[in-house]
Parts: sequence; structure tokens; C-alpha cells
Amino acid sequence: MPTKLTATSPSRNPLNSLFLMVFGLSLGLLTACANVIPPCNAKTSPPSAELRNTKWELTRWNLTPNSNGEVRTRQIPQGEASNPIQIVFDANGQRVSGSTGCNRFTASLDEDSHGFTLKQIASTKMACAPQRMELENDFLYELNDYRSIVRNGDQLLMIGADREVLSFTQRPNK
Repeated sequence: MPTKLTATSPSRNPLNSLFLMVFGLSLGLLTACANVIPPCNAKTSPPSAELRNTKWELTRWNLTPNSNGEVRTRQIPQGEASNPIQIVFDANGQRVSGSTGCNRFTASLDEDSHGFTLKQIASTKMACAPQRMELENDFLYELNDYRSIVRNGDQLLMIGADREVLSFTQRPNK
């Protein structure tokens, strides 16, 4: 009786099945890691030395994604004529100061192995238009409660505990 030869289907090959299973698990883990937000008590940042003597202007404010996962942006005044929101890191790496668009603020830098944290944030108290005051209050809240800061060249992202992202662009430090 002749021997019957059959081709093994790739989907029935145990090695292919194992490969597909490992690949699927790896992809799932990588996707899950991409969505991780730092823990609520974690604050991470580049070393403050990397930001010494630099000036940054808020150019975009992404709000928390809505229930459909869509990112919404908050309108922010931009450019010198509109008194932009700015952060300036001092040359010694010990303080941050800037403009909220209405008032001035200052804070000290406290650095450890996880990066730096802004402490003792204080601001002037001039009266401004109600919309500008609301923007200022929200900015100071984000400044006080951020979870991580990421620098990518002339871009600085401040990610809040509420998943709002403030995007700053580096400006000449005058």
C-alpha cells in the first residue's frame, strides 16, 4: 500500500502556534505599557541641569480625553502681545519663575533621583479678566500637580495627574 503524504497546515504546526501565541502576548504587553500613566505619587522629569537658563512658552494645552477617547484642546493666548504663559528655569537650577499670562509666579526646585519637583509655588495677585483668571488658576494647579515632564529638543511636555498635557516651546532667554 503506498504511503500517503500530507502537507502540514501552518496553523496546525505546533511551533507556528507557539510563535503566534508569544507574539500576541508580547504585543498585548507592549500596548498596555504604552498606556501606563506614572503612579499618582510619582513625579518624573529630566535632570534640572538640562533645563538651566531656559525659557518655555505654553503653546498647546490638551485636555483629558473625552469618553470617546478624543483629545480636546484648550484655547490659550499666544505671542508676546497676548502676555503668554511662560516658565523660566534659572541659571543655578534652584528656581523656576514665569508668567501665568496675568500674574508672575515663582517656585523652588527640589531634586532627587526621580527628577525634580516644584515646591513653594507663589504668585502675585493682580486682578485680571475672569477668563484669564480661570486659565491662570488651572495653570497653577497643573504646575503644582504634574506627574511627569518630558523634554524633546525644543519641546517640553508637562503631564498632569488628570492626564492633561501642557506643551511648551523653547524661546530665547532674554
